[in-house]
Amino acid sequence: MYLSRFLSLHALWVTVSSMMQHYPSVWGHYDVCKTQIYTEEGKVWDYMACQPEARDMIKYVKVTLDPPDITCGDPPETFCAMGNPYMCNNECDASTQELAHPPELMFDLEGRHPSTFWQSTTWKDYPKPLHVNITLSWNKTIELTDNIVITFESGRPDQMILEKSLDYGRTWQPYQYYATDCLDAFHMDPKSVRDLSQHTVLEIICTEEYSTGYMTNSKIIHFEIKDRFAFFAGPRLHNMASLYGQLDTTKKLRDFFTITDLRIRLLRPATGEIYVDEQHLARYFYAISDIRVYGRCKCNLHATGCKEENKRLLCECEHNTTGPDCGKCKKNYQGRPWSPGSYLPIPKGTANICIPSISSIGNPPKFDRIWPNISSLEVSKPNQANVCDNELLHCQNGGTCINNVRCQCPPAYTGILCEKLKCERDPGGCSQNSGQGATPHRPLLLLTALLGATGLCIC
Repeated sequence: MYLSRFLSLHALWVTVSSMMQHYPSVWGHYDVCKTQIYTEEGKVWDYMACQPEARDMIKYVKVTLDPPDITCGDPPETFCAMGNPYMCNNECDASTQELAHPPELMFDLEGRHPSTFWQSTTWKDYPKPLHVNITLSWNKTIELTDNIVITFESGRPDQMILEKSLDYGRTWQPYQYYATDCLDAFHMDPKSVRDLSQHTVLEIICTEEYSTGYMTNSKIIHFEIKDRFAFFAGPRLHNMASLYGQLDTTKKLRDFFTITDLRIRLLRPATGEIYVDEQHLARYFYAISDIRVYGRCKCNLHATGCKEENKRLLCECEHNTTGPDCGKCKKNYQGRPWSPGSYLPIPKGTANICIPSISSIGNPPKFDRIWPNISSLEVSKPNQANVCDNELLHCQNGGTCINNVRCQCPPAYTGILCEKLKCERDPGGCSQNSGQGATPHRPLLLLTALLGATGLCIC
C-alpha cells in the first residue's frame, strides 16, 4: 500500500514539476522573458523581467598590459624560484615555448603541473618602482555575480589596487586597495568586508588580508562580491528577493556591481620583508596563473541570451528592444519612452516592454500578441485604435476589457492596461505587508489540490 501511494505521489510530483516549468519566475531567477498562460480568452503571452545566466566572463576578455614590454623573456632573463627565493637559475625566454610566460597564460585552463602563468620582468631597475597595469576589457557592460579571484605564483604583491570602469576605460574608480600596511601605503585604516554593513557596503576599503609574502598556501586575492550580496540576501544567499529589491531601487548599489573593464594595478611585488634585498633583485617580480571573473551580460532585464558576434558580446533582446544592452526600443515600437525592466514586484518583475508607435497601431507591424506592463498609451482617436482587446492589447493582472475602450482593473491595480500597482502611487510605496501584487504560488496550490484529490497527505 505504501509503495503504491509513493508511486502515486511521485507521478503527481512529476506532473506538477512539468507544469512548474511554465512558472520559472516563481523562484525569482528571471530566466524567462515570456510564457504562455491560459485565460478565458484563450492562450496568451505573459511577459516578465528576464536576464541572462551568469557565466565565466574570462572567456570573452581582452587583456592589455602597460607598459607593453613588461612581460619577461625579451630579452631572456633569469629569476629566482618561487619556493626558494635564493635559487636563481630559472629562465624566462619569450622565444622558447617551454620558457615563455605570455599574458594569455593568466586565462588558460588550470590544473596542469607545473602551473602555467604570466610573469613580469624582475625588479632589476630598483629603486625605480615596478609598476604594472593589467586591463581586462569586455566591450560590454557586465554585472558581476561572484567573487573576483586572482591567483599569484610569485607571492601576493605588497601593494595593489583593483579598479573598475563603467565607461569602457575612459574613467576609472577604485574597487579595493590591498597592502601589507594600508596606513603606510595608502593612508587608509585596514578593514575587511566583515567590517562593513548594509549601510556601508559601497565603501572602498584597504585590506591587509591578502598581502602576505612568500607563503606557498597564500596565493589568492579576492574581491568579495558574494559577501557584499550577503548583507541583503543572508549568509547563504537564500533571500535573493531582498537583494533583487535593493538592486532595483538603489542605482548606486546596482552600479557598484556593474563594470565594462577591470584594471589590476600592481604597485610593489612581494618582498616578504621590510627591506628589499638589492643583491638578489631577481627575487622580485609578478606572476599570475589565473584570473576568474563571473557575471552576466547587462541587458536591462530585457533578454535571457547573450551571444558573441564579431568578437563582441551582444544581448539577444526581447520585449521589442534592441541595442548591445537592449537599451532602446525597436523602430515602430516607440509608443512610449524606453525603460529598463524591473525586478519588482517579486517574483516576476515588470517587463516594461516597448509598445508600437501610435502611428503604427492602425496598420501594425508584426509583434507578439500582448503587451503587458504598459504605463502609458495615449490614444487620441479611439475610433482608429483600440485601447484593449483580446489579441494585441490584453488587460493585465486579471483586468477585463470593456468594449475595447478601457480595462476594468482588479482593486489592487490601475493603469491603461491594469499594469501598475495602486500602492506604487502611495508615499510609502509597495511594502511586503501591503498585500498588493502578491503572486500566488500556483504550482504549490496545484500540488495540494492534486494530493487532496487522491487522499494523499504529506505529514
